[in-house]
Amino acid sequence: MGRKILVVDDEPQIARVLRMALESNGYDVTVARDGVDALEKFTKIAPELVITDLAMPEMDGIELTRTIRQRGQTPIIVLSVKNAEQMKVMALDEGADDYITKPFSIQELLARVRSNLRRAVPAEPEPESMIATGDFRIDVDAHVVERMGEEIHLTPKEFELLVLLARNPGRVLTHKFLLNAIWGSAGKDQPEYLRVLVAQLRKKIEPAGEAKYIRNEPWVGYRFAADPRADEAIEG
Repeated sequence: MGRKILVVDDEPQIARVLRMALESNGYDVTVARDGVDALEKFTKIAPELVITDLAMPEMDGIELTRTIRQRGQTPIIVLSVKNAEQMKVMALDEGADDYITKPFSIQELLARVRSNLRRAVPAEPEPESMIATGDFRIDVDAHVVERMGEEIHLTPKEFELLVLLARNPGRVLTHKFLLNAIWGSAGKDQPEYLRVLVAQLRKKIEPAGEAKYIRNEPWVGYRFAADPRADEAIEG
């Protein structure tokens, strides 16, 4: 039996396509018609990943995401329509791990599923002060950063941003989350703070003229690819 996935969508045709695509790739799929139905099935089957639409009757995808996240760390991928940026960002702020914009290709969907299931596998425990991910090794207590064995000197804010990204490789971190985490309430209405800080960090960790490690998610936030060579090609 394959890994268990809960698909939540009130449009039967989309739910059917998702089920067929996932089952044909070896996943064990359960379908729910809305958020209320999804919570009942989530409790019953304990899925390893949830794919949910955002706009649904009874309970929408944002409330569903919030409720699931209160229960644990099951990966959540949200499906959004083009031009629904606000709902997408709200879902990510509530704890969703990733998103796919409709219309999407089945290959993109499968790539997102594989990526999120990989991250859901518990890693070997490390000392809390040490982060080893992809090309990076970060000693949080000593404020030391190495990329591929070479030490990189960062300012305190640059270091704080890199630690946040490195603790969540592959996951979309929203502008709102990063601003609040680094500047608190002072950064709430100052998005330029983050843009400047990301640009400064990129100059120190990225190859010249490239954006290999810190990936833009337009209008949403940033995604960290700790090891670009192993990062699965999802687009294109």
